[in-house]
Amino acid sequence: MRPCLAPRGNGIALQVSVVPNAKRTAADGLHDGALRVRLAAPPIDGRANEALVAWLADQLGVPRRAVQVSLGTSSRRKRVDVDVPLAFAQAWLDGVLAAP
Repeated sequence: MRPCLAPRGNGIALQVSVVPNAKRTAADGLHDGALRVRLAAPPIDGRANEALVAWLADQLGVPRRAVQVSLGTSSRRKRVDVDVPLAFAQAWLDGVLAAP
């Protein structure tokens, strides 16, 4: 299991390190035990958090209500809880990290 992924209730907890103001939104490998995600949104008025939730929901094929930033709403390091099976999240994360 990846260090940034852990089971939590009926879903998973994902440790994320966010880099706002990027040219495009995409995963960018692991950084200090967290999935680094570059976001094409500024860290103003919660826009980066909204972009992160929208991107993860789209990537995992779940509704936005299934993705919640539970810790670190005002910091670059966040914990995001997602209502997906652990095996599905592991397969998705392996694919994201293997992509060039």
